[in-house]
Amino acid sequence: MMPFAAAWLAGFITACHAQNPETNAAAMKLQLASTAFANGQPIPRRHTSDDLNLSPALQWSGLPPAAKSLALICDDPDAPAGAWVHWVVYNLPVTTAGLSEGVPKSPELANGAKQGVNDFKAIGYGGPAPPPGLPHRYFFKLYALDTKPDLKPGLAKKDLLQAMDGHVLAEGQLIGTYQRK
Repeated sequence: MMPFAAAWLAGFITACHAQNPETNAAAMKLQLASTAFANGQPIPRRHTSDDLNLSPALQWSGLPPAAKSLALICDDPDAPAGAWVHWVVYNLPVTTAGLSEGVPKSPELANGAKQGVNDFKAIGYGGPAPPPGLPHRYFFKLYALDTKPDLKPGLAKKDLLQAMDGHVLAEGQLIGTYQRK
């Protein structure tokens, strides 16, 4: 094999089996979108703590057939004190293709999904609330898991990540921004 082809093949194999540092897993790609904002675009004010603080509608596709449950985490890596967690949802049924706007801030949802504690020390979604200045990025990350872990409501992100370790089949993300002037 020619040196260039061997190097290209090694790089391709490495990229295909790249590990996610948060979940320590090689994963397939899920599609995650919102009707409220496009990837990389501003999150509308109604979805922030400056207004109604409603979770945005989310839709997903591309679940692997072996998926048994889904988990969703939203955080802000640009927060002054480090990544700030805005939403933790887990045990989402694989039969759901999304979440509607304004998910109730209850420990357990009607579809059996459970919500964890965000860094506002509350259950459910807590919208963007950055300090004035530069825009912050909000990463909505969806994970397809090969298990439906027996987890109680109210988990923190770190506890959910620990439970997910080694079980992520696929993942996708949607990034929104928000800025206070």
